[in-house]
Formats: sequence, C-alpha cells, structure tokens
Amino acid sequence: MSTIAAFEKEIKMQPKFLEKLVPHKPLSVEKQKRTIFCGAGDSFLSAQLGEIFSDFRVKAFDPLDLLKNKRLLKDHDLYLISISGNTISNVKLAKTAKRTTAITTNPQGRLARVCQKSIILKYPHSEIFTAGSISFLSSAMTCLSLVSKYHTRNISKIYNQARTQSKKVNLRGKIYLLGNLHTMPIAMFCAAKLYEVLGLDAHYAWIEQFSHMQLFSARKGDTVIIFEEKNRHISQLAMYLKKYGLRVVQMQPNTKNIQEIVLFFIFVSEFIALYHAKKKNMKDCFFVKAKKLRDVSSSMIY
Repeated sequence: MSTIAAFEKEIKMQPKFLEKLVPHKPLSVEKQKRTIFCGAGDSFLSAQLGEIFSDFRVKAFDPLDLLKNKRLLKDHDLYLISISGNTISNVKLAKTAKRTTAITTNPQGRLARVCQKSIILKYPHSEIFTAGSISFLSSAMTCLSLVSKYHTRNISKIYNQARTQSKKVNLRGKIYLLGNLHTMPIAMFCAAKLYEVLGLDAHYAWIEQFSHMQLFSARKGDTVIIFEEKNRHISQLAMYLKKYGLRVVQMQPNTKNIQEIVLFFIFVSEFIALYHAKKKNMKDCFFVKAKKLRDVSSSMIY
C-alpha cells in the first residue's frame, strides 16, 4: 500500500472511531487551573485545542519553552502528548517535572516510562508510515474531553460535508490558512498536512493579523483558505482579497456546535491534502520521499 493510499484509509477510519469514542471524564475546574498540556508538531495543536476548550484555564506550551523556563511548572500537573512516545524534548521535560502524565500510543516508549501516569491512545490505523490524521484526531479529542464535555452528534454528516466541499478546492501559488480562536490550531494542522503530504509553501495566520502582516507577502493568484463560517467581516475580507486577485476559499460547516465546527475543519484539512495529492497522481507523501529532510527532522525529534 502506498503512503497516500494509507493516508486515505486512515482518514476514512475516523467517523467510526469517533462514533465509538469513549471520552475521558473532564478534570475539575480547579485542577484545570493547575494543568499544562505540552507537545510538538500535531501534538502541540492538540494541546492548544485543550487550552482553548478549557476557556484558557489549562495552559499549552512548547516543550523547549518549558525546559528553558522550569518555574512555569511549579505546582502544575504536566500532560505530555507524543504519539510515538519517544520525542526527546518531552522525555527531557518529563524528567524535570514532579507530576506527569503521558498521552501516547506507546506504553513501552521512553515518555511513558519516565512519566508517573499514562493515557494510552487507541485507534485503528493502516500500519503504514504516513502523514498523521486519525492519530491527531485521537490526541485532540483526548485533550478536548479532559477539559470539556464531549458532545458531537452529526459526525457522518460533518464528514460527508467536508469531503464534498474539499473536492472543489484548487490550490495555486502560496497558500494562506486563516483561523479564529477555535480554528487557528486547525489552520496550523492544515499547513502541516500541506507540508508533509505535498511539500507546498503554506502559511497560517489569525484572520485579523493576516491583514496586518502576511497579506503583504501575497501575490495575485495565491490561495487564501478561511477557517471560519461566513459572517459580515469574513465576507468583506473575501471581497477585498478577490478584488486584489487572490483566490479565496470559504467552506461552511453548517453547524453552530463549536466542537463540530472544529471536526469539520480537521476533515477539510485532511481532504484538501489528499485530493490535491491524487490530482497530481502522487503515490507517496512528500515527507516520505524527502529522505534527507526527514533525517534532519528525526535527528532533532528523537
């Protein structure tokens, strides 16, 4: 099985996984105030979602920032997120903290061995080395359920809407991915999939900040994807961007449930990368074939 086929297979596994998902009991409000989520890559985005859905009672940090500023750990419970369970910065950090929980798929990994407790992620997968999709979903929903009540009821509908709308997206030029409070981590996740799967030049930004900064690097024909449901502000932004000559993509989750909106845009992010790869007749993800870059990445991560 090719790595693109494996990526598609794992995307398709997600609705059933979510329907069977047993959420964790949320931490108490007081405990959330003494909790830090930490991770790198996709896991950092899961940590950010946990921070946001806790109404910022929980804090999300980059592991190197905490290693350099250990005072921030004082009197806090530290949840370290790592799918592989072997990310060296997380392992080093776990050794310096007093109250630690690993969120990982690997109970025998270095992280689980040095943490006091573990939450083991379990989900179906293709058993092929490929870009993360269901692994991110699992860690994201774990973080979300630890800080808020998990309540999504329209998973198949959301998934199918994301698939249908994503097929119409054409990526050209530089790609700009704009998010809001709840969708900024998903805009970052989408950028990660465009890097990993396609090797594209993609940039993520908050919707407001884009007009102040990244906009000035855009050229006519570039693509802007907005991760927010339509409203007056977004319509005005889209109008001005189109007048300049930028390609603007807006997709509608058709739900007011914030958790469902986040799920919709997670699916959209994956489908955009998948369908663009299929249009280019790609068999393998860019990062799999880019061995020298992957060696640099692995040397720093592990």
